[in-house]
Amino acid sequence: MKIIVGVTLLILLILLIQNRIRPAVLFGSLAGFYYCIGYLDFKSWISSYTNDSLISLVLLLLVSIAVEKTIIIEWASKFIIGKSYNLSLLRLGTISCAISAFLNNTAVVASFMGIIKNNKFHAPSKLLIPLSYFAIVGGVITLIGTSTNLIINSFVIENGLPSLKMFDFLTVGLLLSVGMIITLMIFSFLLPNYESKEADVRNHLIALKVLKSSSLIGKSVEENKLRNLQFLFLLEIQRDSASIKPVSHDEIIRADDILIFSGAISHIQALSKFDGLELSDGYRLEKSSFVDVIIKPNSNLIGKSVKEAGFRAKFNAGIVSLQRGDRHITKIGESVLMAGDRMILATGRDFRSRDNVEKNFYLLSDIRQDKKLDNAKSVLTIAAFLCVIIFSAIGLISFSKALLIALGFLLLCKFITLDEIRRRFPFDIFIIVGSSLAITKVLVESGLAGDLAGFIIGFFGHYGIYGSFIGVFLLTLFLTEFITNNAAAALAFPIAFATANALDVSPLPFIFAVVYGASAGFMIPHGYQTHLMVSTLCNYKISDFIKIGFIVSIVYSLIAIIAIPLVFEF
Repeated sequence: MKIIVGVTLLILLILLIQNRIRPAVLFGSLAGFYYCIGYLDFKSWISSYTNDSLISLVLLLLVSIAVEKTIIIEWASKFIIGKSYNLSLLRLGTISCAISAFLNNTAVVASFMGIIKNNKFHAPSKLLIPLSYFAIVGGVITLIGTSTNLIINSFVIENGLPSLKMFDFLTVGLLLSVGMIITLMIFSFLLPNYESKEADVRNHLIALKVLKSSSLIGKSVEENKLRNLQFLFLLEIQRDSASIKPVSHDEIIRADDILIFSGAISHIQALSKFDGLELSDGYRLEKSSFVDVIIKPNSNLIGKSVKEAGFRAKFNAGIVSLQRGDRHITKIGESVLMAGDRMILATGRDFRSRDNVEKNFYLLSDIRQDKKLDNAKSVLTIAAFLCVIIFSAIGLISFSKALLIALGFLLLCKFITLDEIRRRFPFDIFIIVGSSLAITKVLVESGLAGDLAGFIIGFFGHYGIYGSFIGVFLLTLFLTEFITNNAAAALAFPIAFATANALDVSPLPFIFAVVYGASAGFMIPHGYQTHLMVSTLCNYKISDFIKIGFIVSIVYSLIAIIAIPLVFEF
């Protein structure tokens, strides 16, 4: 049993690092596999999805839909950027950390990205990496600051320990936030100073006119094999005063049509096999509608190729360009989409009205953003959210019940709708957490968690209990740099808990080593969603993150390693 569990967990880790398959699919499949081979009984498996902390996490994310629609982030953003860079960095850090302590950090980053990108005083590249770091570290100030904290609390409750409280994280979280702000102000010279460049669709489009002598005339797009190009895609046809997009496979080509191809312009020679085409200067850009988007972390596009996703049919839009970090993807149709990918889309007439747009994309330009609540509704929503925090913190009502009441209130007042809940339901997180709880049971019962704990004690035990504690923190930090923070927490927690039990000491310092270690991914942009978002927007290189992230990671780790045992005694 132990060998099979070890091998399957190693395969899980490798697949998570490759980031080609959605974590929810991997964790759900592994839990299902354990059930099928008898390592997990049905009752234990299903009970993992009814954990009180998991239910609280889902309810919190649903309530946050309304909170994100309030004017609070928009209002706070007005105070961030000024002429002084250091003062702007200080304001950005203070405001971002404060808001991220209570709201989803990807929402905070998405809201502030546009303000930073369009500011007139400082290069966006000097502020976007700090924004991502601030949003991450702000999330460890409270229990609800990041989904990882609530996931770890699920493991805590599942192992028979008292639930972590709302502000158990406060002391260490504040120290880490202050340390982050000071560190970035001191070492800001390591941040790159890139000029802000707007994406120009002309760099990704080729316009060709169909001459009257062309053999393409009278045949459909499919018959002319215009769909079989490897690096280019037929995005649009401009005909007289009309614009046809997306172009269906049975559209008939006519004389004088202007065919607009997107993709790698360097492969224009691939079109030379079609006779009767010439480069056209008659392409009218004003006829086309373009939007600049970033794929959200909860998008159902993640892990699918553009072809598999049925992109044109789903969104009535064609992809003009696809960018990942500082790299432009040339084989767009075959590329597997990832969270944080930036795309320029040529959109059809009903793109704006499709309800799957908001679920899948952060919209950077040229389209209405999420509709905000007015002042009165914003005040009521924030008041309801504060009541949840206060009443649950003082023990007047459980956190899950308070959230359920708040959600009912928001629905009754129509501040959020059932349709929004359906579109934004955190299905992936639900599957990951529930499956992780089931996998953890198997990991513990197989004895593998105890063996891994013994390895940590043996390797770091020369320095006593404190050395083993550092070993758990470093293990979690290493995992979170290469896989998602939630997955890192799920894999590290049983090892941390087993280590504390083997040493016969309080598990709290080891639990919080996982808490803060799982949010310590600062060097590898693919390890955290907010890094992917800012990386794509500003064309950061991996080396940009490593240069500043190495310093930040050292300072963060030192503060955590020193402060955790002082606040939570062994």
